[in-house]
Amino acid sequence: MFQKYRRQNMVQIKNERQYNAIMKRIDALFFETGEDTPSDDPRLVELDLLSALVEEYEKEHFPIELPSLSETINARIAEYNITQKEMAAMLGITAPRLSAILSGKVNPTFEQARIISSKLNISPAIVLAG
Repeated sequence: MFQKYRRQNMVQIKNERQYNAIMKRIDALFFETGEDTPSDDPRLVELDLLSALVEEYEKEHFPIELPSLSETINARIAEYNITQKEMAAMLGITAPRLSAILSGKVNPTFEQARIISSKLNISPAIVLAG
């Protein structure tokens, strides 16, 4: 109950004008503080509080969606500078199966999802979302 009450009465950024003003203040504070600034310095405390407000505002107004499995695997193919066929071999699946996964025609099996997540260091949330 107390947590709900506190959250409802917390200061929030209400519009883009406030957001822009706070972002300017954050920029100024960022350059006024540094690694050697004590954690109890009022400027650093203000920077932390304003950053938290901006984070909440951006979550609501500028959400970042997770990339698709296809986008993520294709990024890994480019990152590793390998072909789709080589990626399939690396994952222990056939090239046609990987092609079907990348095109969205099929989802990976649970075991394939586990291997993709593990070998390519891809979040299980992305792999299981298909």
